[in-house]
Amino acid sequence: MARFIDPVCKRCRREKVKLYLKGSRCYTPKCPIDREAPPPGMHGLRRSKVSEYGIRLREKQKLKFFYGVLERQFRRYFELAGRSPANTGEVMLTLLERRLDNVVHRLGFAPSRPAARSLVAHGHVLVNGRKCDIPSVLLRAGDSIKVKTRERSLKLARTNLQSTPPQVPDFLMITNNDEPEGKMTRLPTRQDVDPRISDIREQLIIEIATR
Repeated sequence: MARFIDPVCKRCRREKVKLYLKGSRCYTPKCPIDREAPPPGMHGLRRSKVSEYGIRLREKQKLKFFYGVLERQFRRYFELAGRSPANTGEVMLTLLERRLDNVVHRLGFAPSRPAARSLVAHGHVLVNGRKCDIPSVLLRAGDSIKVKTRERSLKLARTNLQSTPPQVPDFLMITNNDEPEGKMTRLPTRQDVDPRISDIREQLIIEIATR
């Protein structure tokens, strides 16, 4: 599986926006966007006009980096969204919101999506009472998400819940705080998309994905 092994802050600097890839660090003065750090590379300070293609590419890359998906995964979501009679861009965003790692993060069990992905991949999360170590699983309405009742697993989730109380979206609900557990009460809509990426222009992404 492909992995990005460079400092993830490079991605924020490249897109010139916060992608919240480092958890609580993104809210401190250490964030390169707050320090107005230039884009990475020896030509980072060079000012050049961005083409129409470049504008659309940057929107797509922001979305991919924010949710932590690769190009092949992005194409799969685009194809699934294209089969729906609803707006393709909005459906694609809701599919990304239904990913297990995203739900674990938005419930507050992990400080960031990369941390949530690690939590799931290492087997700390149960879906409907069964172990699930696939971060890309798409959840359905009524699915329950619970942290394993094991000391190490509970400690990881409780620490984050206590340090940063989550702002749980309307389509999710925390059902137990002592043994962290949540539930997807309904399928997410465009209004439920993470507010930190809600200004994404999905129409531009669809335009480049259909080229």
